[in-house]
Amino acid sequence: MSDQDYERDHEHHEWLTDKEPQDARNESTESEHYRSDGERVNSLVPASEMLPERIYLLPIHNRPFFPAQVQPLVINRERWEETMRRVGNTPHHTIGVAFVGEHGLESLDHEGFPEIGTAVKVHKLKSEDQQIQFIAQGLQRFKIQRWLSKEPPYLVEVTYPKEPVNAEDEETRAYAMAIINGIKELLPINPLYGEELKHYLNRFSPHQPGPLTDFAAAITSAKGPELQDVLATLPVAERMHKVLPLLRKEIDVAQLQSEISEQVNAQMQERQREFFLREQLKVIQRELGISKDDRENDVDTFRNRLDSLVVPERVQARIDDELNKLSVLETGSPEYGTTRNYLDWLTSLPWGVTSQDQLDLPHARAVLDRDHDGLKDVKERIIEFLAEGTFKGDVGGSIVLLVGPPGVGKTSIGRSIAEALGREFYRFSVGGMRDEAEIKGHRRTYVGAMPGKLVQAFKEVEVENPVIMLDEIDKLGQSFQGDPASALLEVLDPEQNVDFLDHYLDVRMDLSKVLFVCTANTLDSIPGPLLDRMEQIRLSGYIAEEKLQIAKHHLWPKLLKRDNLPKKRINLSDAALKQVIDGYAREAGVRQLEKQLHRIVRKAAVKLLEEEVETVKVSVKNLEEFLGAPLFRKEKVLKGEGVVTGLAWTSMGGATLPIEAGKVHSLDRGFKLTGKLGDVMKESANIAYSYTLGHLAEYGADADFFDSAFVHLHVPEGATPKDGPSAGVTMTTALLSLAKHQAITRPLAMTGELTLTGQVLPVGGIREKVIAARRSDIFEVILPEANRRDYEELPDYLKEGMTVHFANRYRDVANVVFK
Repeated sequence: MSDQDYERDHEHHEWLTDKEPQDARNESTESEHYRSDGERVNSLVPASEMLPERIYLLPIHNRPFFPAQVQPLVINRERWEETMRRVGNTPHHTIGVAFVGEHGLESLDHEGFPEIGTAVKVHKLKSEDQQIQFIAQGLQRFKIQRWLSKEPPYLVEVTYPKEPVNAEDEETRAYAMAIINGIKELLPINPLYGEELKHYLNRFSPHQPGPLTDFAAAITSAKGPELQDVLATLPVAERMHKVLPLLRKEIDVAQLQSEISEQVNAQMQERQREFFLREQLKVIQRELGISKDDRENDVDTFRNRLDSLVVPERVQARIDDELNKLSVLETGSPEYGTTRNYLDWLTSLPWGVTSQDQLDLPHARAVLDRDHDGLKDVKERIIEFLAEGTFKGDVGGSIVLLVGPPGVGKTSIGRSIAEALGREFYRFSVGGMRDEAEIKGHRRTYVGAMPGKLVQAFKEVEVENPVIMLDEIDKLGQSFQGDPASALLEVLDPEQNVDFLDHYLDVRMDLSKVLFVCTANTLDSIPGPLLDRMEQIRLSGYIAEEKLQIAKHHLWPKLLKRDNLPKKRINLSDAALKQVIDGYAREAGVRQLEKQLHRIVRKAAVKLLEEEVETVKVSVKNLEEFLGAPLFRKEKVLKGEGVVTGLAWTSMGGATLPIEAGKVHSLDRGFKLTGKLGDVMKESANIAYSYTLGHLAEYGADADFFDSAFVHLHVPEGATPKDGPSAGVTMTTALLSLAKHQAITRPLAMTGELTLTGQVLPVGGIREKVIAARRSDIFEVILPEANRRDYEELPDYLKEGMTVHFANRYRDVANVVFK
């Protein structure tokens, strides 16, 4: 019979789109009947018909369908509508369900279907939108014998194979009992299986091992291929052997899931119980007056903070207003949080709390000498400063500016001042600060507003008279957000900081008791109005003798202690230490010296571990093993016609500055400058050239020398920018030496500004320049007469062995140089 003949014989049956199939409306009864192979079957099939020999196929992807199952199926309407219409036109309404696994609809063909599937009866068929839903009632396994249609709708001829079983066999009964016990064990753990068990008990006898095994497989969560293997196994005993492990695995998973759920529920119940108990406790305490809510706690906390403070009246009035506002706000409102933070800052400041100053000069000297070697003049200035405070009663309201090159100890001196006074110390760097709100705070209207650094300092030190260090004040920046240097004027002006106003607090604070210590490398970049409010103390660079003492007393012991190395394990001789200072660390400060000493410690530690020696000795002979070749060689004072040594000051300290003048040719008159000179230094060079040109005869030189000479004036180290007027005297001497053909044969250095009329004007940085001369073993210098006072104020150890000539006019310089 063809597919068309098969449908034509049954075309009087209609397919119901939104209704139940016709025979689904008529009650089907369970009946006993026989297939063509003679086997008796118990299942819900039409009483008047046998299972069909030809059925349409429906592929499913998730898991196989078992004869013992009754469950809804949902399929795609567009693809399987025609198949379901033809099934609806059959009298038996039976379709074959086959598991095809992960095959996609596009790639699915008849070869992807397994041989064994399940014939199901279609009930309560409905179509909605793009889906068709129906209840599938599993009937019997089928085996495909021949394909009648290999394209959808798939139509095949099938047989219903026997399922060999001996229900009386002891092994079969044992397996059946094990499966029944497994199902019973699974039910209490996962109640979801209870409904399926009821369907099973209503349809099958527990003594039928085949349906029992299929039902047990159907309720597991095993993967599709495993279940298809069970479905395709016809002997019941072998099938039971495969199903029992799947059932045990399902029981184990369900037990684990149950344990996890119990643990989670126990934790949740415990937290809920704790939460309810706490809430009940709060209510009980509130009723008895024992406890208060969060808002009352905050108000009490802020009031308790004020008990030990002496708050000014205007500040107390503001605090009272804010506390009244806080007491009526809801705790969850944003304004409550803003007000609470504001009160937290206001009540955390040390209103009226000060520390007692230790105005004890011997104690202060001891602290300064302990922490610092050298710097005697600086220490004396600090002692004078403290002595003045002894008579005045306090040292507050002062602003000290420590100026000097990097690494000379400016920050550590500020800390020593605080320790000598017995005050709290707070340091913050203003280098690169571009926002004035860092100083004066943000207004409270902004999100994330904070007070300025000064208010934060008060909160941390908890006193009104700390020592506050403003580091790197010469490196303040400016931007569109404001000018922090201008904001500092109010902070550092003794006439204004009595009533300092922070934008966040919006109440007046008294900064007059604070001792401000500022540090800077140079004064050039500090605004004049700000510099005018500070008392300057200069820290010049160290000479070699001072560096030696600092290294022995401070740097070397600190490095050994930091690395936990016993002093006796590394022996650094004084001669080697001097060589480190002269050959590797000639800067004004001691940072580079500390780095070189740290290199020695690291190399010595490696030797102690690898060579297993008790002691590492560092001497002049083996110093290069630790530090390599020296960075600096002994500087030779340049000599010859037109060569003179000048003295210069930089932000890194003093330096010697050799200047060379040479005659290039005699073709015509000319003057050339090189050495990366600044505008001021170029002007000094032109003045020196003009002055020398006009006074050649006066100083015993050929008056016509420059008429036909092209002169080149060079300042070595051309990559280094150089500027300033203090080389005028030196340049004039170099040009005069060239014209007189007379070289300076002795170590001699000079500094001073020269005018066109031969006046020698004063210059700055005398201390640094004298230190630079001593460092280069130059002990004869020429200074302007106006700087005599600066030289006489130098400590004796710097003046020792020095020969100094003071000049009012250039004639005085020439007399010293050329005799």
